[in-house]
Amino acid sequence: MVRHYFVYILASKPNGTLYIGVTNNLGRRTIEHKYGLIDGFTKTYSVHRLVYYEIFTDIKLAIYREKQLKWWKRDWKIDLINNKNPEWKDLYKAIF
Repeated sequence: MVRHYFVYILASKPNGTLYIGVTNNLGRRTIEHKYGLIDGFTKTYSVHRLVYYEIFTDIKLAIYREKQLKWWKRDWKIDLINNKNPEWKDLYKAIF
């Protein structure tokens, strides 16, 4: 069985506060962020909009990519989102 891992970016609004994470269940994790089920950064700063994600089959590669994105300059992250999701739509709706 092939497992999937996701590196994702959440935003508070277009060009707003960003959060980058990694998970093996994007649907569950997005719900946890969206409805504030877990205390932390995303709940405190209302970062609930899923604006970008990548899929991996190797957890080590997913973690490496997450760390890579976290070190990127903000402008690079904004460009990455704009290239794939120029309207900053909440991709949560596309998952369900």
